[in-house]
Amino acid sequence: MSSIAISAPVSSDRGAVSWGAVFAGAVGAAVLSLVLIVLGTGLGLAVVSPWGRDGISATTVSISTIVWITVVQLAASVLGGYLAGRLRSRWVSVHTNEVYFRDTAHGFLAWAVGTLLMATLLSSAVGSILTTGAKAASTVAGSAVAMAGTAAGAAAAKSDDANTESLGYWVDSLFRAPAGEAAQPAQTSAPAAGVGQASPANKTAEVTRIFANGLETGELGTADTQYLGQLVAAETGLSQADAERRVTDTFSQLQLKLQAATTKAKQVADDARKASAYTALWLVVSLLIGAFAASFSATFGGRLRDSSALAT
Repeated sequence: MSSIAISAPVSSDRGAVSWGAVFAGAVGAAVLSLVLIVLGTGLGLAVVSPWGRDGISATTVSISTIVWITVVQLAASVLGGYLAGRLRSRWVSVHTNEVYFRDTAHGFLAWAVGTLLMATLLSSAVGSILTTGAKAASTVAGSAVAMAGTAAGAAAAKSDDANTESLGYWVDSLFRAPAGEAAQPAQTSAPAAGVGQASPANKTAEVTRIFANGLETGELGTADTQYLGQLVAAETGLSQADAERRVTDTFSQLQLKLQAATTKAKQVADDARKASAYTALWLVVSLLIGAFAASFSATFGGRLRDSSALAT
């Protein structure tokens, strides 16, 4: 019986993946990314100001951040892929198509490991570097807001004392004397029982609570309007009708101001949400660009290595 000799397939004595080259490319990419990100952070903090009308606009910051992240990904991926392809072990008796595929895979692996390294760095050391400047800027901005008086309004939602402070301006405006006149209580009619007998502090606190209740319910009741009109008339000398008109106008102005502030806060929150969504999407795009650049650079580096080996 004749025997048929079957030749074994030719295979390399080494693995298909040169992990040393992969990690070398990943480390190189991560280090370059670190340098460029820290550089971009420094340049960004140099042109961004916590003051509203100073420095560059938020749109410019967003666009420049996206562009810089893409540049960082592209440069680091090209370096990492090239190192992985150039430093990998040369395969003997491997088809050209297989070599091309392995080089591409080496570049992709170098990009993947480098991305994981950068994610780890950004969540630890680099994260602290990036947040330090942001915290400092927010502290300065917070001080500026407090100096401008807005901080009192922001803190008003947290405690009754803050609510009193935020409504104090509008309550005080109720008891202002008419323009060009001194505050003189009206003598034409006796005030209602209990009206004007409370101390100024207690009266202000009471008016504040009435306004706060009206803001919560959305309107100032008729009884509250009449009672506040009596307080204002007793304090300023206005007639009951004029005092009630002042109460209504002041409450309406306060409502409009709060509605404008609420609308602005919603707009800011919506803009922040959109900016975060766009940034995340562009980050994905930049990562995909980095993966492609690393794979292509690895094939280029592998070809140079093979050409140099054949030339020698």
